[in-house]
Amino acid sequence: MRAQLPKFLFVLASFAALAVFPHVAGKFGVDLATKIMIFAVLALSLELLVGTTGLVCFGQAAFFGIGAYATVLLSPSDGPASVATLLPLCVLLAAAYALVVGALSLRTKGVYFIMVTLAFAQMAYYVVHDTPLGGGTDGIYLMMKPASGDWLDLDKPLVMYRFTLACLLGTFVFLALLGRSKFGHALAGIRVNEQRMRATGFSTYPYKLAAFVVSGGIAGLAGFLFAVKDGFVNPEMMSWHISGEVLIIIILGGLGHLRGALIGAFAFALLQEFFRSEAIFGEFAKHWHLGLGLTIIASVALLPRGLVGIPTQLLGRKSGARSSGDLAQAASAKAGHAQP
Repeated sequence: MRAQLPKFLFVLASFAALAVFPHVAGKFGVDLATKIMIFAVLALSLELLVGTTGLVCFGQAAFFGIGAYATVLLSPSDGPASVATLLPLCVLLAAAYALVVGALSLRTKGVYFIMVTLAFAQMAYYVVHDTPLGGGTDGIYLMMKPASGDWLDLDKPLVMYRFTLACLLGTFVFLALLGRSKFGHALAGIRVNEQRMRATGFSTYPYKLAAFVVSGGIAGLAGFLFAVKDGFVNPEMMSWHISGEVLIIIILGGLGHLRGALIGAFAFALLQEFFRSEAIFGEFAKHWHLGLGLTIIASVALLPRGLVGIPTQLLGRKSGARSSGDLAQAASAKAGHAQP
């Protein structure tokens, strides 16, 4: 229990800081933080698959894009849609596609599973890219942002920020409770040793499919938030590089930890902003991908547990140094006793 207290306090302090942030930040800061929180929700959806269940999915962008496109396509043109109606519909549509993809792709394993999920994601990408349904390469605009009366008008940046924060907090709490449930323990067992789970009488396929559907629904929630924030969607949202970025985020933050997805989302976005800054890098800012890539490689090499594992890594080094010092003192004392 004591070991969990610092983690709980860190998460509590993080959400408290996000709640206070709009009062001290400008318009750009609020907009950037809203975008990062949306990608944190998307990262949490993938964390459920990769970090909890051990399924490396490369098609998360499809569910993200479906949630976003559904937001625009299902919104009426003569007035704002109701958040209470539109949000569940977007989540359900993304979850329904995840059900189809998961039912087929989960019959494969390893690299074949990765390739099948990528193929399904690219199929969804080309549907919106090459047909009038999604407006082609130009994308489509959200004419009026959803609202629920005067108290929840998502066209207002501060209201959108607080609503996104509430969604992020709700997603985090939901996944934390899910991880502590019997279902979550079963997913953890599948990640560690699926064969042993089968030998003990568990049918692992329904558990993995359920996790896949829940993950797709959460990604659809992130897509809804993204479409409402920007008021615009285009096929690039469903491109494979979005799936790759989210995978990098959870690896950078630390696999197997929900707070790692939060840390990774903020670290990745802030690194992007840092290397894009012409004030710092001048002309080299045009090649920001190079600096970002080198930083990611260094992080993976030096921090195998991700950013979330830095405290444990530092404590391990200190305890290792103390152990080495104790051994050296013991050897010195033994040598002193051995002298005549």
